[in-house]
Amino acid sequence: MQYKDFAIDIAREAGKIIKNNFVLGMEKKWKSDNSPVTETDLTVNELLLAGVKANFPDHRIRAEEKSDMKGTSEFVWVCDPVDGTIPFSHGIPICTFSLALTKNGESILGVAYDPFQDRLFTAVKGEGAHLNNKAIHVSKANRFKGSAGEFEMYETAYFNFFELAKHLTFKEGVKLMKFSSFVYPSMLVAAGELAFSLFPGTAPHDAAAVKVIVEEAGGKVTNIFGEEQRYDQDIQGLIVSNGVLHDQLVKLAKELVTKTQP
Repeated sequence: MQYKDFAIDIAREAGKIIKNNFVLGMEKKWKSDNSPVTETDLTVNELLLAGVKANFPDHRIRAEEKSDMKGTSEFVWVCDPVDGTIPFSHGIPICTFSLALTKNGESILGVAYDPFQDRLFTAVKGEGAHLNNKAIHVSKANRFKGSAGEFEMYETAYFNFFELAKHLTFKEGVKLMKFSSFVYPSMLVAAGELAFSLFPGTAPHDAAAVKVIVEEAGGKVTNIFGEEQRYDQDIQGLIVSNGVLHDQLVKLAKELVTKTQP
């Protein structure tokens, strides 16, 4: 698949930039949503824009730092140049380059790359999910107690997960973590290490690659309400799971999650 080869090549190039630029004391600027941006984010974003325009000039691009949504193509590349800019820019090697190709809003290809551990997660719809060319599968965990999960929570998020996080930790016995990077823990769901991950935002670049990779690994990905959604436009949060625990997570989310914005 030409799209997959392109995505992997871009991921590898992005990974070199991310790894080479990883230093303590990294300069960063703070955006209006109180999230940081670094020169690495911008450089990788431009790499993606140039690559798509050179190889698939009719395709559209939605990326975190700069997009090109002109035209009417059914294909949209959705990218997070550095998913995990907060840890990355503070000297913590937890981040991924994330890229998906959507067709009419459906994720049909996903790539996520951690250059520090050289972990390349890939999936093409209908062909399974892989880590460094080896097939991966979600866990078979059928209860919360004893399982591990991840959630994100931040001041500008569309949804407030505070009560849900408390319930999962103190009532259900989940070992709950927060990475400040959503794609990475979702890849660990795909690999069977975590049982679920929860995202409170609306940005599709945090979700598009996750959708196809986790589901091709046997898991399930929906919005907060358990519904399907498009991944080339704003989303309604994300519940990512091994599939077994998904309905329980949706039920708890409906009971405990509140909106932070009207």
